[in-house]
Amino acid sequence: MPRRKELSEDLRSRIVDLHEAGKGYKSISKSLDVHVSMVRQTVYKWRKFSTVATLPRRGRPVKMTARAQRRMLNEIKKNPRVSAKDLQKSLAHANIFVDTSTIRKTLNKNGVHGRTPRRKPLLSKKNIAAHLKFAKEHLDLFGKNTQHYVWRKKGTAHQHQNLIPTVKHGGGSIMVWGCFAASGPGRIVVIDGKMNSRVYQDILQENVRPSVHQLTLRRGWVMQQDNDPKHTSNSTKNGFNKTKYAFWSGPVRVLTSTRLKCCGMTLRERFTPDIPRILLH
Repeated sequence: MPRRKELSEDLRSRIVDLHEAGKGYKSISKSLDVHVSMVRQTVYKWRKFSTVATLPRRGRPVKMTARAQRRMLNEIKKNPRVSAKDLQKSLAHANIFVDTSTIRKTLNKNGVHGRTPRRKPLLSKKNIAAHLKFAKEHLDLFGKNTQHYVWRKKGTAHQHQNLIPTVKHGGGSIMVWGCFAASGPGRIVVIDGKMNSRVYQDILQENVRPSVHQLTLRRGWVMQQDNDPKHTSNSTKNGFNKTKYAFWSGPVRVLTSTRLKCCGMTLRERFTPDIPRILLH
């Protein structure tokens, strides 16, 4: 049966106006040349919805029932690698016949999307548990990892109240004594606890001579150090006089910068074949 022609909103309004004026359905039908059933439906719709405008229609009913959607989502939860074709066959066994595009749209509507899996090193359950345990134990190894925010105006990022103070040595440290020359690194000693003048002298006595022989330095080598209080104390100076080492002392910051540059070069490339006669530490 063909669908009947839809009345215009203006004609519906006239039907409602005549009905409110006390006219009957047949009288309105004759005066406006509209079928009685159309008049009756228009009045009924106006009474129920208080409007004569065309309401949105329901559309075609969905093929995927709520039960079928739950079944499909459970299968994906068990096996995320299942294809849309496999899901189509599984639903067909339950007398639900849908296209693969319908399956994809339904999954997307439920928040499930097809994505390329990420590549990751193969780990056993034992390794995963060990990794997780280590991560939890060392979660705050270098302090709290929480992101901090501050309310500020543009151009005030470096004002004191908008900064988080940091220190280079925070989170634990290890102290070592070492020496190097142009020919390479010498001995390195791990220092337990605090180092004072007495400990510093013992380290020099046990490690300077072996490092000189190890680095094959010629006679006349000079030991270079900074002006740290442990290095310049009277006790240390008296100890140096007994060893008869040739020392050269320089500013702390300047010498530290020089050390780092020379140490990096020593570890990465070879110096000139001419062996210098200076031992840095």
